[in-house]
Amino acid sequence: MLRTVGHLLALNIALFVVLGISALGQEFAPDSTKMVEQPKPYSPYVDQHFPQRAFFGDTHHHSSFSVDAGMFGNTLGPAQSFRFARGEEVRSSTGLRAKLIRPLDFLVVSDHGEYLGMADLLAKGDPQLLSTEAGKEWYAALQEGGDAAWLTAVAMMDDFTTGNERVKDPKLKRSVWDRVVDIASEYNDPGVFTAFNGYEYSPAPGGDNLHRVVIFRDGPDRVKQVLPFSAFDSIDPEDLWAFMARYEEKTGGQILAIPHNPNISNGAMFAETVDGRRMTRDYAERRARWEPLAEVTQAKGDSEAHPFLSPEDEFADYETWDFGNAATPIVPKQNSMLQYEYARSALRLGIQLEDELGANPFKFGMIGSTDTHTSLSTTREDNFFGKLPSLEPSEDRINDAFVRNADGTPAALSWESPASGLAAVWAHQNTRESLFDAMARREVYATTGTRMTVRVFAGWDFEPDEVERPDFAAQGYTRGVPMGGDLTSATSGAAPTFMVRALRDPDGANLDRVQIIKGWLGADGETQERIYDIAVSDGRTIGADGRCRTPVGSTVDVDNATYANSIGDALLMGYWTDPGFDPGERAFYYVRVIEIPTPRWTAYDAVRFGTEMPEEVRMTVTERAYTSPIWYTP
Repeated sequence: MLRTVGHLLALNIALFVVLGISALGQEFAPDSTKMVEQPKPYSPYVDQHFPQRAFFGDTHHHSSFSVDAGMFGNTLGPAQSFRFARGEEVRSSTGLRAKLIRPLDFLVVSDHGEYLGMADLLAKGDPQLLSTEAGKEWYAALQEGGDAAWLTAVAMMDDFTTGNERVKDPKLKRSVWDRVVDIASEYNDPGVFTAFNGYEYSPAPGGDNLHRVVIFRDGPDRVKQVLPFSAFDSIDPEDLWAFMARYEEKTGGQILAIPHNPNISNGAMFAETVDGRRMTRDYAERRARWEPLAEVTQAKGDSEAHPFLSPEDEFADYETWDFGNAATPIVPKQNSMLQYEYARSALRLGIQLEDELGANPFKFGMIGSTDTHTSLSTTREDNFFGKLPSLEPSEDRINDAFVRNADGTPAALSWESPASGLAAVWAHQNTRESLFDAMARREVYATTGTRMTVRVFAGWDFEPDEVERPDFAAQGYTRGVPMGGDLTSATSGAAPTFMVRALRDPDGANLDRVQIIKGWLGADGETQERIYDIAVSDGRTIGADGRCRTPVGSTVDVDNATYANSIGDALLMGYWTDPGFDPGERAFYYVRVIEIPTPRWTAYDAVRFGTEMPEEVRMTVTERAYTSPIWYTP
């Protein structure tokens, strides 16, 4: 039998030689130079080159290498972060066994670039760090413990804001960064699990959050050619962009930045410029180039929309943190700041600025991530390990003050921290290159922790029944654009058509509804927004105003922290044509998918620990997803 197979193989090789099969898959006739086309392949998927799968991961994650994690009780380094994310069981910093229901597909361990790894080196008594004056002082305070250790940790974090870098040894920084990159290389497994190289740039002038996560497409050969650009180098994001441009020019690699928590920036994140200068086209183009995404849901609140800005949106007030900025103590929020802090209002401002400048600085896709400081990316309500080691599961964790007002009273208690969120990426394969490219083209969406699958396409000639076609995606890519894309010309004045599919998390809750949020620039130069329900569950109806006013209801049993999927639908499909389309008006559209109500992590804690929750504690949640927009430009 083996000999027969060998003869057949030899015969096939000979036929290839005689027939002259080329590397391009074309065939030459023996007696002619004329090419003969091969027959169409049997498999219809051979020539399909669009993304087939949504990959779920976390792009904002801190290990013990971050000062505000390692100095406050986190004992788990980047290696444990990657191990946990890829599905292994680990012990938390407080000794609890922890594991995900399903592995993540990718992770960015984005430890702060400021004093990167110093907490870990202090814990180990690293001789190189202790040879510096600051290192010696910090180490002595940690050995003393108590208030001395606490005040030292706080002082190190305050240095982020003041720019007072006390350890500047480039050799020490190099050794830490090389170690960080090597750990990511060890856990990167192309096709199975992606470990990105990245870090967090953490400026907060006056306590106004301007943090960005910086992600590299590349491996160690390129990433090790630089050191992280931090707030110690500059608090102005424009200088970060200049560093990113130098990185690409020097290495031939690629890099992007993701702003997060605009809701605690006190109006700084989406303001025209950091120093108050008027925005220019050059600035707008550079911001759009280097920051193609925004993180809009995470452990410090949701930043999709705000009820003050969107009073007719009953779903806008989701896990809202709008008390102030990130200062200690906080600077209170003014309503005038809100329009520069939420994704929807920033998208509206972006099309307005594009009309003035010729470029849109806020043309970003939307993702979620955790901002965990426990080394554990947990987003399920029944498996939430908190944001800090002190907030890992315990019977009294809900009462800890997360941040404080000037008078010392809590501005936010730990129970107000949501379990958000995740980044979903439509990519060809699970590799650094493929995932990064999808992020760069904004083919991504945010979820508040659920792993629902959402897909949207916009085009000019989709028909209502096509959303049900088995080749729905192929048609969408062939004749339209996906989330993150652009519609740039109307066909004979026709309105754009949209096809949307949303499938529930297989281990989660059914879906309530699918919505399209539209924003547009009117002829008067002012922006507007409107919400349309395009698919609703349980046979409910959508009115002439495009809204379903009948709530889906709730099956949540708070006392037992349970719910049933006896309401809602597992799959919702929607077709929609914009009834108010004006081909002369700039517009954007994004999809929001709402799940049925489920128990919040506070309800699970109440059952597990027998805790009596105060009346003001939220005990239910409606998880959701936000897709990247699709923009229409006349």
